[in-house]
Amino acid sequence: MNKKIIVSISLLLYLLNNCAGPLSVITQRELKSHVRYLASDGLQGRFPGTDGGRKAAEYIRNQFESSGLTLLGDAGFQHFDVITDAVLGYDNTLTIDTYSYTAGIDFIPLSFSQNTTLIAPVIFVGFGFNFQNDSLSWNDYSDIDVTGKWVLILRGSPDGNNPHGDYAEHSSLRKKVTIAKDHSAAGVIFISGLSFDDSDNLIPLEHNQGQAMVTIPVIHVARGIVEILLKESGNNLISYENNVIQKMEKFKAIGSKKIVSASTDVKYKMVQTQNIVGLLPGIDKQLQNEYVVIGAHYDHLGFGGKNSGSRRPDNYEIHNGADDNASGVSVMMELAEMFSHHHSNARTMVFIGFGAEEMGLLGSKYFVKSGLIKKDNIQIMLNMDMVGRFDKKVKKISIGGTHTAVNLESEIEPIISKTNLQYSFSPEGYGPSDHSSFYVSDVPVLFFFTGAHSDYHTPDDDTEKINYKGMEAISQLIFSIANHLSTMDEKLVFQEAGSKKQEERQRFKVTLGIMPDYTYSATSGLRIDAVLKDRPASDAGLEDGDIIIEMNGGSVDDIYEYMNRLSDFRPGDEVTVKVLRGKNEKTVTVKF
Repeated sequence: MNKKIIVSISLLLYLLNNCAGPLSVITQRELKSHVRYLASDGLQGRFPGTDGGRKAAEYIRNQFESSGLTLLGDAGFQHFDVITDAVLGYDNTLTIDTYSYTAGIDFIPLSFSQNTTLIAPVIFVGFGFNFQNDSLSWNDYSDIDVTGKWVLILRGSPDGNNPHGDYAEHSSLRKKVTIAKDHSAAGVIFISGLSFDDSDNLIPLEHNQGQAMVTIPVIHVARGIVEILLKESGNNLISYENNVIQKMEKFKAIGSKKIVSASTDVKYKMVQTQNIVGLLPGIDKQLQNEYVVIGAHYDHLGFGGKNSGSRRPDNYEIHNGADDNASGVSVMMELAEMFSHHHSNARTMVFIGFGAEEMGLLGSKYFVKSGLIKKDNIQIMLNMDMVGRFDKKVKKISIGGTHTAVNLESEIEPIISKTNLQYSFSPEGYGPSDHSSFYVSDVPVLFFFTGAHSDYHTPDDDTEKINYKGMEAISQLIFSIANHLSTMDEKLVFQEAGSKKQEERQRFKVTLGIMPDYTYSATSGLRIDAVLKDRPASDAGLEDGDIIIEMNGGSVDDIYEYMNRLSDFRPGDEVTVKVLRGKNEKTVTVKF
């Protein structure tokens, strides 16, 4: 049968179903049932590699099976390993002359250190800076050769451990190691000055999500060891540090004749987790080798804690993640059932529950690289992440990635305009969720999101706060969009829409203490989704729903202008903030 006839019949059936009333298999009851299970205390936050994470994966696979999907990979599972922690190995040594030091007491390797042995002289290069901008410049490597040597570097900056200081953006350990590598150093030894940490605690050996191992050894040593290295040159760390802080300029590098021998051995704790992948074949023989991918991540933060991504890292509590992202997974599973019920898709549909998204999009990256399906044959990837807090009054959905294919926005806008939903489009393809893994591989994407809120990445993101009626409406919308993109004759043509990498975050010296509404675009201004307690905004009397329109007399037309304004302020500043509250303007004074 002719391809267009098949597509027309499937579309006709779909339209007849919609016109005849709710033949849909998506209901609030089913969505609520999914969310309540996935975000239950029994799953303990769905952390990768845990029993709760496995139960969530099995639940998704069972839903795929009951919907009649073909399970890909290992009976629907696509297994991969992730790092959850870093610990000291057995081969960590440090020797200067004939004296040996103890790992964990006198020194410690950093979690991103290369595991190797280095025997080399050492040269002290101060703070290890090398930068130049309009207002400040500093180069601790000028006129010295550190090739093949250890470089000894002070942590922090001349203004101490100040995260809002002029040197903050140049003070990260990783950045200093990168600069040392650029100057051909063979290894890095970090030391804490008195102004940075008078207690001289060693850096905890902890694995940070998304970090990669560097190619040289990196250790942190106690101050007493450094005094031994500097003593022969007639210098000491305290006098050096005081000179630099008082003059606020680089000091002459100090070489040592002593040879430092160190071996570094960091072991990583690995766990196995998985993606869940199901397939529904397309009904058009000419289009069924192309794919529409519909995905959502099912993992969350477990019990939280340090380096977990929790916004309350000191609270060891279950983070149920009802909105993030039991909501998106529930919609994805219901879409799989709905497509299987209607079977109107000309192209093949692939449904994926991604693992380890919170650890750095690891599951989606693994899937794209795995070749389980040919990425060049993917028509589009649709991602749902946090679609459970649909505002009952505004009824707005944010859709990102609308410029990642030629004419993509014009393809979907007529579908959305037929609903009673308000919407905002964002053209960029890169963002903090799994669609980014596809966008960087030249696959068009759409990202569905109902907005940030103060419960994000806290133990308070629970099931009773989910808007299930809103989830039902969003599910119907995504089905209509996905069905159209599946049945259209043409294959979408990818186009770049913004950067393909995470832009470095703008550093702020102050924080207002709000959760911005990223979906707001009704008028100019920045709408406040939530005001955080005991922060400058709440102290000044700002409220949820206020729309910031000016800061210190400067306009705030959108979130980007808001960030530019905020970057100009410093601790202690008093700033007038004008907001629109309802139909009235109100001006408050915020003290940072």
